Amino acid sequence: MAPGEKIKAKIKKNLPVTGPQAPTIKELMRWYCLNTNTHGCRRIVVSRGRLRRLLWIGFTLTAVALILWQCALLVFSFYTVSVSIKVHFRKLDFPAVTICNINPYKYSAVRHLLADLEQETREALKSLYGFPESRKRRDAESWSSVLEGMQPRFSHRIPLLIFDQYEKGKARDFFTGRKRKVDGRIIHKASNVMHIESKQVVGFQLCSNDTSDCATYTFSSGINAIQEWYKLHYMNIMAQVPLEKKINMSYSAEELLVTCFFDGVSCDARNFTLFHHPMHGNCYTFNNRENETILSTSMGGSEYGLQVILYINEEEYNPFLVSSTGAKVIIHRQDEYPFVEDVGTEIETAMVTSIGMHLTESFKLSEPYSQCTEDGSDVPIRNIYNAAYSLQICLHSCFQTKMVEKCGCAQYGQPLPPKANYCNYQQHPNWMYCYYQLHRAFVQEELGCQSVCKEACSFKEWTLTTSLAQWPSVVSEKWLLPVLTWDQGRQINKKLNKTDLAKLLIFYKDLNQRSIMESPANSIEMLLSNFGGQLGLWMSCSVVCVIEIIEVFFIDFFSIIARRQWQKAKEWWARKQAPPCPEAPHSPQGQDNPALDIDNDLPTFNSALHLPPALGTQVPGTPPPKYNTLRLERAFSNQLTDTQMLDEL
Repeated sequence: MAPGEKIKAKIKKNLPVTGPQAPTIKELMRWYCLNTNTHGCRRIVVSRGRLRRLLWIGFTLTAVALILWQCALLVFSFYTVSVSIKVHFRKLDFPAVTICNINPYKYSAVRHLLADLEQETREALKSLYGFPESRKRRDAESWSSVLEGMQPRFSHRIPLLIFDQYEKGKARDFFTGRKRKVDGRIIHKASNVMHIESKQVVGFQLCSNDTSDCATYTFSSGINAIQEWYKLHYMNIMAQVPLEKKINMSYSAEELLVTCFFDGVSCDARNFTLFHHPMHGNCYTFNNRENETILSTSMGGSEYGLQVILYINEEEYNPFLVSSTGAKVIIHRQDEYPFVEDVGTEIETAMVTSIGMHLTESFKLSEPYSQCTEDGSDVPIRNIYNAAYSLQICLHSCFQTKMVEKCGCAQYGQPLPPKANYCNYQQHPNWMYCYYQLHRAFVQEELGCQSVCKEACSFKEWTLTTSLAQWPSVVSEKWLLPVLTWDQGRQINKKLNKTDLAKLLIFYKDLNQRSIMESPANSIEMLLSNFGGQLGLWMSCSVVCVIEIIEVFFIDFFSIIARRQWQKAKEWWARKQAPPCPEAPHSPQGQDNPALDIDNDLPTFNSALHLPPALGTQVPGTPPPKYNTLRLERAFSNQLTDTQMLDEL
């Protein structure tokens, strides 16, 4: 190497290294603070005085904390939505309208199936309300005479009991009049809001298959208890009747619909589609999806909607199954299942019911903005309904599936899952106990259905405004009822009265459609601009400064650490690979002075001064200097030749 290169290498080696190649993290941080464009970091280094430096450190750290906090809020609020409401005025499609009679089947057609159940129900009512409290002994005697030769199979399977608050753990049987011990849990099915004080409550007991686990359900009113008891046996009986026979026992479209008008044009039973509901019998849907085209209305107002007159036929009502008279109507989409028992609107007899509608269409954003679902394909619950997905469909499908899994059969009020049968006594003797236990767990959200089912992202909702008026009037019924009787002469053989009829009007109040739409409140561009605003506000920083911070604190910082670790590893590896030094033979060292032979390392000048003299040995002396070299001579006294020696002088 040339002498100049040696000097440059030596100078470069001795100069301090700064910047990304700094040997220590401290030097790197100092270099960054002196060269960065963020003023706070620079002031930490260049400020004079410890107090000023501490203040700038505090200000800088506070600014960094505020930036992180604000940016975190921006990130967490990124998946928020903004709601916009738009109102459109246009021609609207008319919804599907499903109409059901409250009484599912004609009483004359099903009476032979329910004869034994009704007889036991009447006797239970007679036992509860027909005798004074003071004649208990005579009650038991009367019951034994009434039930002589008769086996009360329904009350034997599910006994009706009367509980007295003064006698804990005991109850009196309806049919025998005897007291019996009641074991197991007692579940009161009255309202939790209203506290009812009563000396006696009525209920029934349900037990599991082995009768070891029983639950007693009590009601604050005997009417509620008997209706619930009757309904359980009614579902068991009707579950065994074929569907074709049940359709024939219910009301036909020609019987239910007396007159029909839509948008000023006459319509009839051919415009309605049969829909059989297990608990409401034959229902009929107007403007269903099975029609070729979906009807629409051209104007708002009652004259341009659906107008029907319904024949209720109160004489054919089951006295124990339903306690009100009229019909139920539900307004829904063409591809939606009509949940009549959940959201149906009741229509009174001898009245005209006007239902004005406002259409609202909602569109929600799916994940990650919300937990809604587009079509239910991402919900792990099989849709057992032949309809589009909805939250109600998911919940009912989940419960029915759990019912089949745990009880071995399906509940009568809902559609059948594949390869399943409705519950009945013959195949599933104790299904009622299982059903009540499962329903209680469902209400308490223990089955997990509420956590799995999701709301639909898009749906239509009709806001209804209902008004009532007496119909027909006293003046008009004199001619209106005879005309309607003549029109229905082929279907019924009696004179109509006003309590057999109900009029229904369904219409749009106006043609304004309200759309509620969700849109993302933020975007990537807006998020980046908000980040830049926060950086500029608190640190007078830009995106280039952020890149610089990333380079210094994440690349150079870890490079220094990695370089140190690599150097240590190389030194360790060099020591491990170096061959061991061979041991030299022992010989006197240090001018043959045995006193200097204390280790293998050669002594230095300073260490040699502190060595003790060897015992019994003579320390070699230093030869005396030539004193003639110390003699002072005059300058330029004698000029020596190049070959002349001092001894020759």
